[in-house]
Amino acid sequence: MMKNVGSADKIVRIVVGIALIAFALFGPADIGWKWVGWIGVVPIATALMGWCPLYSIVGMKTCPTDNKPA
Repeated sequence: MMKNVGSADKIVRIVVGIALIAFALFGPADIGWKWVGWIGVVPIATALMGWCPLYSIVGMKTCPTDNKPA
């Protein structure tokens, strides 16, 4: 797996993931949508791995490339 998630992208993913998990844990109990917060595990996992499967499918990359001549 080639890394395709950059530093700024990783930070955003971790913040969003933590916010979603916090919603699942501490959000209002009277709604049936708390399970959606557990989707926050996905952005945290992709940030820690440095690889996003969706980015691979669409050919996107947010990490800097190595611009050294071959």
